[in-house]
Amino acid sequence: GGIGGKNRKSGHHEFPPYNPQTLRSVYHVRNIEVFKLKQIQMPIDIFMSHDWPRGIYHYGNTKKLLRKKTFLCQEVNSNTLGSPAAEELLAHLQPSYWFSAHLHVKFAAVMQHAPKGDAAPRVTRFLSLDKCLPHRDFLQIVDLPDRQSSSGGLEYDPEWLAILKATDGLQRTSPQPWNPPENNGLHERWDFRASEVAMMKVVEELSGELDIPDNFSRTVPPYDPAHPQPHAPPAYSANPQTTELCAKLGLSDIYAGAGLGGGSAWGTDEEGGSSGSAEEPSEYPSDTSGLSSSFNPDEITLEEEWEEGGEDESESKVSTPSRMVLPEPKCTDSPAPMNLPPPSHSTPRVAQCDGGGEDVAEACTLKRASTEGPDSQGPTPRIKRRNQVIYASADDDQSGGQG
Repeated sequence: GGIGGKNRKSGHHEFPPYNPQTLRSVYHVRNIEVFKLKQIQMPIDIFMSHDWPRGIYHYGNTKKLLRKKTFLCQEVNSNTLGSPAAEELLAHLQPSYWFSAHLHVKFAAVMQHAPKGDAAPRVTRFLSLDKCLPHRDFLQIVDLPDRQSSSGGLEYDPEWLAILKATDGLQRTSPQPWNPPENNGLHERWDFRASEVAMMKVVEELSGELDIPDNFSRTVPPYDPAHPQPHAPPAYSANPQTTELCAKLGLSDIYAGAGLGGGSAWGTDEEGGSSGSAEEPSEYPSDTSGLSSSFNPDEITLEEEWEEGGEDESESKVSTPSRMVLPEPKCTDSPAPMNLPPPSHSTPRVAQCDGGGEDVAEACTLKRASTEGPDSQGPTPRIKRRNQVIYASADDDQSGGQG
């Protein structure tokens, strides 16, 4: 999700039909999600977020980033670029890899975390890719080793399901501000980490079957180009997969419940004492409402679509793959960074940057030559799907050249 600003303390109160405000706030990150994720104790291989973690740009080739995106200079210098919530989760969870999007630029960084207790310091490798457009660095292959206990398919995580069960009473569908429970004498419980007993109970409730079932079902009619309905209002439809999982584990399906109840809110102050007043200080210190104030010409908004034709022509004529820089890990608490080899086939081999760097494997960057045609502007807010037009145009050009 995106940076929530003032919506980060609200519950998930947005349900169809959306208005212009809820159309934006529905995908904003809430502090309840951050609180749940901070309960995870098991090691995490990959974490994905829309926004960059705030400050991650200090652990890569910042100068090269600002040469590509000069409009980010003010936010980088003031350390306001990115999500404070993602920054907090990065420091707390310390995953092996962190992948983000949003800024439409290829950027890599290596962050060495401060050691926790007697454990060795962990390293997070960050990667963000560009938009999926011709002559842009939007593709990279990363090979990860299989875990010994993993199967060939997707599985439920008992720890995460146990956390969902423990925090189910904290779910809210009210727009009123809410603060996570803290060890401040106002809450009966503030630690919702999953115990081994709780995880075993989840496995028992699933009858030992952790494989995610192939139970997809269609909930809305597919798009028919012969009969488009651009002005049809969005219809409410619950997700049968979510409903089934919630029923198995005794979880609250807030989307289905609010839809059946006409969008009524639940989650009150008397529910376990988990709600805080509006004046109670939040666990998450930064107000993100003023972030991302700089103009991003690559940003795709809900009202309009930025046209690629305005870019510098020199960028569109690039024919050789660009190189991604992985700098040395940086850590203010550890003066001697670890000399860890990067994962194989994860990044290209590049020259040293800013006085240091790591030799890494060659990356695969997909390049296509085409031209982009503008899309028509619809009367209602919607996100355009442009790639089909782009590549269709490329195919037409190629067949025309062969003739």
